[in-house]
Amino acid sequence: MQGGGAQTGIGYGLKYQARCIADVKAETDQTTFIAGTLSLKEENEVHLIKLSSSGTELICEGLFSHPNEIWDLASCPFDARLFSTVFSTGESYGAAVWKIPELYGQSNSPQLEQLASLDAHTGKIKCILWWPSGQNDKLISIDEENLFLWSLDSSNKTAKVQSKESVGSLHYFSGGAWDPHDRNGIAATSDSSIQFWDLRTMKKTNSIEHAHVCSLDYNKKRQSILVTAEEEAGIHVWDLRMPNAPVRDLPGHAHWTWTVQFNPEYDDLILSAGTDSAVNLWVASTLNGDDASSESPVESPTHQVDPLVHSYNDYEDSVYGLAWSSRQPWIFASLSYDGRTLGLALHIPESLGGVFWGGGWKLALKIKLLWFMRSLKFSGSWQTSWSLSNGFVCGAGGNCAQDNNLQEKTRDNVDVLGSLKKRIH
Repeated sequence: MQGGGAQTGIGYGLKYQARCIADVKAETDQTTFIAGTLSLKEENEVHLIKLSSSGTELICEGLFSHPNEIWDLASCPFDARLFSTVFSTGESYGAAVWKIPELYGQSNSPQLEQLASLDAHTGKIKCILWWPSGQNDKLISIDEENLFLWSLDSSNKTAKVQSKESVGSLHYFSGGAWDPHDRNGIAATSDSSIQFWDLRTMKKTNSIEHAHVCSLDYNKKRQSILVTAEEEAGIHVWDLRMPNAPVRDLPGHAHWTWTVQFNPEYDDLILSAGTDSAVNLWVASTLNGDDASSESPVESPTHQVDPLVHSYNDYEDSVYGLAWSSRQPWIFASLSYDGRTLGLALHIPESLGGVFWGGGWKLALKIKLLWFMRSLKFSGSWQTSWSLSNGFVCGAGGNCAQDNNLQEKTRDNVDVLGSLKKRIH
């Protein structure tokens, strides 16, 4: 099964409804995603999906049967053949770690091997967490009432509970995220707060009283920065050194904002999805404290820049799944409930002479102005290759495209660009 090119992305269809997709971070050869279906009456499936070397197709690398509907799926960050699922039979919930068999070039492959069952839960399981920053033999599982720390022995195919703690009688867990900068710290969402736990003591160390958080994610590049998606209150960016109030507010979606993720490489870029059948791309500076500058173009009162870079609306159902590519961080995949996967490129090349994919030159220029050029040195050669003043965007090979709507935008951003130059130097 494979998808053809579209204006804003590359399509791929799953047979059944679905809500879970993840980047296979441990796969270093090419961008790969893994997705799971959510069908109560049918045998469910796990799809291993790879982006072709040409970048024009999403190809099914493996198709595996899964016995129950999949409510959560996470790929092991250090072994591309391992992943976890939370599943439901309709009457009860379970969780397991699975191993993908050797494919030997076949897409219709043997059954998944259940490596270990996380069978200590008695309540509704919400998610499984792997430490995102490297090899770790620990897993975290969260159900509505309890937090479990597991020790995983993949060679002996066992998982043992190392410790367990209850959320308490007044709260219910709904999800969580493992701090990529601290293997002993996690953030867990509950019905009325964000709770921070130390895995060494299994004790809560702090909390932010903030209701109805659907999703949260740590910034991979900046410590203490967290983003949350909330049902009706949009998106908040937090600096955990100043937890009394968010440092940035984004409007979110027209309906519930369901999931949110920081880009794994570019720390100001945020992706969100919601039940309004849209995926939104945001730019939100997380600079604060000693890092802040009075010349920040985003904060300037005379240059209020819209944080919404682009809204992707090529969906016919709610979008529950998002996954950035860790190998090519300008690419992401999104998964709507009807089982439609879109692989989308963000027009962020590895260098300024790169190729942009679909979706418009305005997006490319806007991202560049706001944050991408922060990592670059300005020079005359750059200005020769990229003519901003005339509303042109030109590749290194000399091919240019003109967007008349950009001309007015460009004039408005001249002072912004000047401020960025000063900050870089």
